[in-house]
Amino acid sequence: MTEPNPAAAILPLTILVPVFNEAGNVAPLKAQVEQALKGRVAYELLFVDDGSSDATLSELKALKASDPAMRIVAHAERCGKSAALVTGMRAARGTWVQTLDGDLQDDPADVLAALQQATRADAPPRLGIIAGQRKKRNDGTLKSLSSKIANRVRKRLLNDGTSDTGCGFKLMRRAAFADVAFFDGMHRFLPALMRRGGWEVETMPVNNRPRAAGTSKYGIWGRFWVGLFDLWGVRWLNRRARFPEATEC
Repeated sequence: MTEPNPAAAILPLTILVPVFNEAGNVAPLKAQVEQALKGRVAYELLFVDDGSSDATLSELKALKASDPAMRIVAHAERCGKSAALVTGMRAARGTWVQTLDGDLQDDPADVLAALQQATRADAPPRLGIIAGQRKKRNDGTLKSLSSKIANRVRKRLLNDGTSDTGCGFKLMRRAAFADVAFFDGMHRFLPALMRRGGWEVETMPVNNRPRAAGTSKYGIWGRFWVGLFDLWGVRWLNRRARFPEATEC
């Protein structure tokens, strides 16, 4: 993984896109981000390639050749989405980091509204994350149903204030992410882990679109058992958290 970026907080916003085998999607996603944000806010676009075995990385390099400001960090081998998020967060220069899935299902047109919500005058001083909540899922019936059940169980056990933690659209304060306990699969529990770190969680409705190219990496049964095991682990972490009040003397 990359080391923490010494050029901290020099931009308001980083758009962070972790990708694995998303050839055909990265170019239109870049164009949509530019259409939504260019001239409206200072930002950087950062892709983290998680060891893709298709043409994703070569497509990213071609895009960077015509836009040197775009950034790419590449894993030598596949490490998973959570590791890709950590790599991206360490490399990011933005005070706020907006994550988008690389399959075009997250809509870059929602990013400005999220940033405005995060930076409004009356925002909580320890607001750590704005979690997107998909207004309408564009997934298969089995995937949507299994995700709905998992979300209900998770919300009841963790009380994380969200109904759709699996949504890839999340705006996070980079400083808050540093307080999140890392483990493989932690990306599914970010609101709960933010709360464990003493940060506040807000949500917003976001658009969800059909996948344009490639295939979903979502596995129902394997993910179910791993997710169940992780859920009890996060619940244990939350129950063991202690945050004493402290003042400098």
